[in-house]
Amino acid sequence: MTIIKDESGRDGADDENDGNDGNDGNDGAVGPPGAADRYVPSPRRLERERYRRARARRATAIAALSTLITGAALYLLVVSAPGWPRTKETFFNPEYAREAFPKVLEGLWLNLRLLLVCGAAVLVLGMLIAVARTLRGPVFFPLRVLAAAYTDFFRGLPLIINLMIVVLGVPALRLQGVTVDPVLLGGTALTLTYSAYVAEVFRAGIESVHPSQRAAARSLGLTNRQALRFVVLPQAVRRQVPPLLNDLVSLQKDTGLVSIGGAVDAVRAADIVVGRSLNYTPYIVAGLVFVALTIPMTRFTDWVTARTDRRRAQGGTT
Repeated sequence: MTIIKDESGRDGADDENDGNDGNDGNDGAVGPPGAADRYVPSPRRLERERYRRARARRATAIAALSTLITGAALYLLVVSAPGWPRTKETFFNPEYAREAFPKVLEGLWLNLRLLLVCGAAVLVLGMLIAVARTLRGPVFFPLRVLAAAYTDFFRGLPLIINLMIVVLGVPALRLQGVTVDPVLLGGTALTLTYSAYVAEVFRAGIESVHPSQRAAARSLGLTNRQALRFVVLPQAVRRQVPPLLNDLVSLQKDTGLVSIGGAVDAVRAADIVVGRSLNYTPYIVAGLVFVALTIPMTRFTDWVTARTDRRRAQGGTT
């Protein structure tokens, strides 16, 4: 056999086997790129995942069965009561429900407008009161006292009494240029009460920010006002989003109390039908409408709270 030398000095016969050198140990099989780095779960991990899925299915089945049994027991308990036929006719009459539903929806538009306007006013006023309570220095002592007195008074005063004082008392004064509209007066009373609660939420958030944050801001050349605006308040508000949403959920329900001044909202619309028919089904309709309106916001609040808790548990910023 003739052996031919190439320029590098290697034997030409060796080149005949170069094409197979890359497949040594793979039995000639050529895999896709990155196949060697692909993760393959171990049998133990697969078994553990199957066990978890089986436990999840079992827990879901038990929860569904328990719910079904509880619901059936409550249903039998209610329908077997001696006064159920009369109660069903008085509170769950389909005819009066159909009559009241469109009127309740029409009045609900007023409740939604009150929620939007009063919610915005409550957030602004509550923030101002909270900032006033956290101002430092002896010169701001009177402002801190007034802010504390405001929150103490309106947090202690029942909302229904506050509404009666504002809605019924202000028109009795006959002041020139002061509105007597029950919607505006009722919204004012709601704002006064809820701003006291929201102010305490904001104040708790401001005081939860570590003083080192403010000190770091001052060391960078920011003034006290700039440190509060750009460093402290963003952290405080972000931390207090869940309790703020809870207050908005409560405000959404309490907008129905403006009906005591004569404003025709969802509750007042139901009350008009009840007064004419002497049947209480419209109240049930109004209540279910408020529940249907509140549930999405409540679930959103729960989601935000759970998300915030997860981020805190992982050491992330909140």
